[in-house]
Amino acid sequence: MLDENLKAQLTAYMEKLTQPIELVASLDDSDKARELDALLDQIASTSERITRRDGDDARRPSFRIVRAGTDVSVGFAGIPMGHEFTSLVLALLQVGGHPVKVDGELANQVRDLEGEFVFETYMSLSCQSCPDTVQALNAMSVLNSNISHVAIDGALFQDEVEAREVMSVPTIFLNGKPFGQGRMTVEELVAKLDSGAAEREAGKIANKDAFDVLVVGGGPAGSAAAIYAARKGIRTGVAAERFGGQVLDTLSIENFISVKYTEGPQLATALEQHVREYDVDVMNLQRATKLVPASEPGGLIEVQLENGASLKSKSVILATGARWRQMGVPGEEQYRTKGVAYCPHCDGPLYKGKRVAVIGGGNSGVEAAIDLAGIVEHVTLVEFDTQMRADEVLQRKLRSLPNVDILLNAQTTEVLGDGQKATGLVYRDRGTGETHTVELAGIFVQIGLLPNTEWLKGSPVELSARGEIVIDERGQTSVPGVLAAGDATTVPYKQIVIAMGAGSTAALGAFDHLIRTSAPAAAQAA
Repeated sequence: MLDENLKAQLTAYMEKLTQPIELVASLDDSDKARELDALLDQIASTSERITRRDGDDARRPSFRIVRAGTDVSVGFAGIPMGHEFTSLVLALLQVGGHPVKVDGELANQVRDLEGEFVFETYMSLSCQSCPDTVQALNAMSVLNSNISHVAIDGALFQDEVEAREVMSVPTIFLNGKPFGQGRMTVEELVAKLDSGAAEREAGKIANKDAFDVLVVGGGPAGSAAAIYAARKGIRTGVAAERFGGQVLDTLSIENFISVKYTEGPQLATALEQHVREYDVDVMNLQRATKLVPASEPGGLIEVQLENGASLKSKSVILATGARWRQMGVPGEEQYRTKGVAYCPHCDGPLYKGKRVAVIGGGNSGVEAAIDLAGIVEHVTLVEFDTQMRADEVLQRKLRSLPNVDILLNAQTTEVLGDGQKATGLVYRDRGTGETHTVELAGIFVQIGLLPNTEWLKGSPVELSARGEIVIDERGQTSVPGVLAAGDATTVPYKQIVIAMGAGSTAALGAFDHLIRTSAPAAAQAA
């Protein structure tokens, strides 16, 4: 399972173990069980602190990593390679006594949770969003022995997936009942488990002094803006709904200049680490709901948050990014995560051997169709226009695949379902006006981005007809002291490197605004 180079790296990591651990394996006579058996042997050989024994879990093949003589453990059902290999390494280290990298106050919140929490997470090895959730729950189970967690490879346990109607990953069950879907951090999990956490956080935010620069959003644009502002030595804050933004949902990045290849979650982690190198007040899980401009020139701008708190600042940089655009047809919202999906890399393995559709003929849609064609029985690509807009090399590849149909000049009008899951779609032939039904198990929507600016509607900030924030060459908006950057703005090309440059520009523009106003924010707040 592990080549010599990877085994050498793992051996080096295992030198950090301070507590003995046991690999408790529950195997059967399947090929996957034999693969897992070999992997566990290799892991055990990397350290004298690691031993093996047989287990009796009903879910096979699976294994638990147990701190010897304690109730501390982490479980995996399947073989955690691919994107989950890092989760495996971290679990080995953390169960083996290596410190869990969680903020001290947050770690105490986890330790103080009362009750029994049995978590199960269905993931896929090709999902770039799943490791964050798996690692968060693993860390919590190490910090609090009343919390247990097992990460389950949905592609390997198809019977469970179908019985529990899991149609997107990651999907989390708590004590046998659905708990959540999508990427979740320790902060998000604790906030959902601890009903008083949000209220306490709102109280802390309400007592903060005013900022010189407040960045709303934590993606590439927001991160760059925060770094450039902090380097000017001014009081800087970041309020982000989820740090990393849309980058967290991006699989491979091959056009980030000077970096040949990286993946979205890795880049998001690097962005946050870089921001935290500076004196920046990062407030995560904060959704902005209203912008109140300064009442007088040079006054404080207010950003109201969903939790009832508000922040004030001499200048504000809006970097709220964008999200996947939805079709806006009947049935889409009803069957979201129940057959309607937006991440083919994450959810594709759940549809192995089934028929699916991809909506959209741009690069994202065609790439998704190509990837899915290697997993599922059949792919139908539905494009609204009379021709696909993807690069010609991608179109040639798509047309060469025997299990792909392409529907052009076709408008999706409805998602069909049986009340529990999607079963097909209806499309209208725009040439003839006729409607047709296609029976499907999954529909992957890939039709572009929508700016996260709904909260600005009705404010003085000018928006374009598409809802984008109108900015000038300095990142300035129609409101003095309010700047914007990234995919939420009228910048014509939505690219990570462009968003970073725009964030830097906006920060410099904010600093320019500040030196032309009277006093620092703290003085005005007083």
